[in-house]
Amino acid sequence: MDNPVATTKKKSVDLEKSMQDLEKVVEQLESGDLSLDKSLQQFEKGVKLSRDCQAALTDAEQKVQVLLDSGLKDIDPEDLNGQ
Repeated sequence: MDNPVATTKKKSVDLEKSMQDLEKVVEQLESGDLSLDKSLQQFEKGVKLSRDCQAALTDAEQKVQVLLDSGLKDIDPEDLNGQ
């Protein structure tokens, strides 16, 4: 049986790695040193990474909402910022 904590931790690591990879892609594109073909490849990679990151963030947001809706209503979502 899957461990939900380990799964969440793995997804978090994947999100962080995807964000780092996306930053590298942006730096490469902004440098202007890539050929047109390489720029297009990197742009496609960046779009995929961006979508993956957005999906992971949406998933995390939904999980937080489920927790708040299932009896943790006394927790203010603003208190979760920065933690």
